[in-house]
Amino acid sequence: MPRWPKPPEGSWTQHYPDLGTGPVSYEDSISPEFFELEREAIFKRAWLNVGRVEQVPRVGSYFTKEIDAARTSVIVVRDRAGRVRAFHNICRHRGNKLVWNDFPKEETSGTCRQFTCKYHGWRYGLDGGLTFVQQEGEFFDLDKGRFGLAVVHCEVWAGFIFVNLAAEPSQTLREFLGPMVTALEGYPFDRMTDRYYYRAEVGANWKLYMDAFQEFYHAPVLHAKQTPDNYSTAAQQAGFEAPHYQLDGPHRLVSTSGVVAWELDPTMRKPMEDITRSGLFGPWEKPELGPMPPGLNPAKCDPWGLDSFQLWPNFVILIWSGGWYLTYHYWPTSHNRHIFEGNLYFVPARTPRERVAHEMAAVTFKEYALQDGNTLEATQTMLESRAVTTFPLNDQEILLRHLHKVAGEWVQSYRNERTEAGTR
Repeated sequence: MPRWPKPPEGSWTQHYPDLGTGPVSYEDSISPEFFELEREAIFKRAWLNVGRVEQVPRVGSYFTKEIDAARTSVIVVRDRAGRVRAFHNICRHRGNKLVWNDFPKEETSGTCRQFTCKYHGWRYGLDGGLTFVQQEGEFFDLDKGRFGLAVVHCEVWAGFIFVNLAAEPSQTLREFLGPMVTALEGYPFDRMTDRYYYRAEVGANWKLYMDAFQEFYHAPVLHAKQTPDNYSTAAQQAGFEAPHYQLDGPHRLVSTSGVVAWELDPTMRKPMEDITRSGLFGPWEKPELGPMPPGLNPAKCDPWGLDSFQLWPNFVILIWSGGWYLTYHYWPTSHNRHIFEGNLYFVPARTPRERVAHEMAAVTFKEYALQDGNTLEATQTMLESRAVTTFPLNDQEILLRHLHKVAGEWVQSYRNERTEAGTR
């Protein structure tokens, strides 16, 4: 995949001629046929983030991840050597799902010494090896060494666990992430272990929801009711444009300036923000985190607000200047539905006031996310009408153009491979 250079001064989009500036089609977000190709071309080939190392803190810790877009479930476990490993969640005997509780489609987690199939009792070690077969003598020349769990490629970067479902990934994880993302190394992700988690099923294509968090053009309008009237009116009149956009291979970044919440005119703050000393921008008291990595705040904004790193295909790391971060995941389940996951991470609270500040930020985030999700379901409905088939995008919607272009390129590359294989 190409690496996209930083453009000179002026319009962002015009310096990426491959993106074009004309109206775009959203057929890739409403076509069942295109989505079926995305399953193979994207979700069975790209590196997918499935969690963090804090979710498997000790030997035997595990969790499962449902990856509907690739029609599989994955077990992530820390083995006896301390290594994080991943396996397809399938028993080698008759194909039963190996790890699940009461409902097979629900994800689960825990700690164990081995995995035991509910159906016929086959057992597997933390390294995936088959260790026990019920009535082994009934089988014909069974070599247990050949029937371990199906391995999934798994690598860890900065504490984030990624899997790749390809038989052989075309790139290592680090090669895939590229220099823009790996320039975040050194950020204290490992210190932010207080986690608030939200999950929702959204009636919209996964790329449409990613689009919502790739631009701030909508913020003064859609989220106006979340702010005092005088502030939202001023924001709508002035508009908003981020000072920095960046493309690197299939990944994207938007970085923006911010506001210091406690320095705002009190009439432009909500009473609950004053009470809790927190809000959308996070707690007012920033933890001491030490030097920041070079990949943050590339525009050198002062004050800096946030950096949103959009990792292809469906993962976002959003780092706030206030010393906390968010992650978003978009897991497709069909061409017009997906599971949205939001995680907020903070340095552990030391006092009740800090805990309240964290919870205020988490609740505020949820309200904004619900507004976005509701709007996108309305968008999906009307896109599927095909009453209009192309749509103009402005300069600060450059990351939207890039996302849909990359999706098209990966699908077309897969189509080409199938055609070539068919002509051999």
